[in-house]
Amino acid sequence: MPVKIRLQRHGKKGKPFYWVVAADSRAKRDGKFLEKLGTYNPNTNPATIELNVDNSVKWLQNGAQPTDTARAILSYKGVLLKHHLWGGVRKGAFTEEQLEEKFKAWVEEKEKAISSKISGLDKEKEKAKAEALKAEKEINEKRAAAVAEAEAPEEEVSEEAVAESTEEAVEEVAATEEVTETVEEAPAAPEEAPKTEEAPAEETVAADSEDTTAASTEEE
Repeated sequence: MPVKIRLQRHGKKGKPFYWVVAADSRAKRDGKFLEKLGTYNPNTNPATIELNVDNSVKWLQNGAQPTDTARAILSYKGVLLKHHLWGGVRKGAFTEEQLEEKFKAWVEEKEKAISSKISGLDKEKEKAKAEALKAEKEINEKRAAAVAEAEAPEEEVSEEAVAESTEEAVEEVAATEEVTETVEEAPAAPEEAPKTEEAPAEETVAADSEDTTAASTEEE
């Protein structure tokens, strides 16, 4: 009977949760299975994987074929590595105790890498949170400034109007002073001019009176 190690879907819509199972390759994906080997939750970062390593190795040794996704999960948890090391034990390259030591050292390194990744993700979350708070603070300050500006226009307009009226008054006073200075500096007209112009008229009157007297004398 051909056996496959594959995923069987569970969980809610939009939040899938999988079982890692060894099942008959002819069975339906979510149908009956031979053994549950672990779980896989892709909704976390990094993904949460729980797996029975030794049982998974036994199924591989018995000829079970994992699907592509299942193979990646088995590799991530060290199942493929341990399966390969068992091949070395069978060939006499090293003992079972050495196999366990090698595998334990690999697991420790893997856990360190995972811890480092989780730490980095936590720092990124904190940084993102700090940036979000900073951005929110800036937005609040801008809103407060906008509110202050919305409340201030009347006062600003009145101050501008006072300034403009003051400038206009200063300009009018300056113009008045210039006119006054111009009038004061203009030369006065000569007072005797009218008499000079009237003199010919008096002489003409005198001449007329003389002519009149002469005429009357001749008539007599």
